[in-house]
Amino acid sequence: MVFRIQPHVRLQEWVAEEHGFFGAEGLDYEFEPTSLAGGTARSEGDTQAEVRSGALEDMARGRSAQVSCACHWAVNAAASEHHGRMYGQAYSVCPAGIYVARDSGIREPRDLARVEVGVGYHSGSHYSALQGLEAFLPRGDIRLGFVGLPFDRVRLGLDGGLAAVNVWGAGAYVLEQLGFTKIVDTTFVMGFFLSSGADPEDAERYFRALLRAQQEIDLEPQRYAHYWERELPADLAGLVDVRRFGPGERIVPQPYTREMFERSHRWMQAWDLLDPDVAAGARYEDAVL
Repeated sequence: MVFRIQPHVRLQEWVAEEHGFFGAEGLDYEFEPTSLAGGTARSEGDTQAEVRSGALEDMARGRSAQVSCACHWAVNAAASEHHGRMYGQAYSVCPAGIYVARDSGIREPRDLARVEVGVGYHSGSHYSALQGLEAFLPRGDIRLGFVGLPFDRVRLGLDGGLAAVNVWGAGAYVLEQLGFTKIVDTTFVMGFFLSSGADPEDAERYFRALLRAQQEIDLEPQRYAHYWERELPADLAGLVDVRRFGPGERIVPQPYTREMFERSHRWMQAWDLLDPDVAAGARYEDAVL
C-alpha cells in the first residue's frame, strides 16, 4: 500500500523528497495535495463566524493519510479515543506566538486581559494560547475566539479583524516580517498521528528519512527556505520574502514518553479539554506506537 503523507506547513518533507531520502529508505509514498493546516475554514470577508471544529475533530472524522500532524494535545486525545495512534519515538517543536499589530496599544501580556485572542478550536493555537497566557493572567481574564485555521488567523490579524492572534510556523514569520509584535511566546510540541491502517515499518522508513532531512535543514537552513512558498497561500506569499523566514518546526528524535502523555492528560483535564471518560480509559500502551 502507498504510504500517504500529509504535509504540515513545514520544510522537512520537501527536503526529504529533494534528496531522495524516502526512496532511499524503500518507502512507496505520495503526498496529499492539501492539509487541514494549509486550508481555510472561512469565506472571504467573513470576520464574525465562530468555527467550532479543528484538528481533533478532523482526526476523529478520519484522515486519508497514513501520517499527519497536529499539536501533541490533540493527537494525544485522538489516539486516546482510538481514532489512530500517536507515534512515540519522535515529536517536533513548533515556534509560535500571540501577535498584535504594532499600533494596537498592546505592549505586554497583561494588556491581553479580556482581549479576544484568535485561535483554532481544539488545535495547537487553542491549547498553546491557554498554556502561554496562564502564566500571566487569571483564567477569568483569558478570552479566546475560535476563528478557523492557521492562515485564517493570519488574514484576520492583517485585516484588523482581531486585535490578537495566536499563530505558528510560517504564519508567525509572515506577521513578524510585516511588523507585528509578539506579546507572548506560545511555542509548543507537535505530535505525529498514524492512521489505524499505517504499516509500522513504513512509518519507521518515513521517520528515518524525515530525520535525515532535519539534519540538512540544521546545516543549511537558508538553502531550503524557498520551500516556504509551497506552503503559503498565494495571497500571503505575495506579501513577504520567504528567504527571510527561519527554519520553523524542528523534529526531535526523542520519545514521547508515558510521563509526557499523562502530564498532557492532566493539563487538558484541568482546563476541561478532555472528556473524563476518555481520560479514565486511556492507556499509553494502546494510544502510542
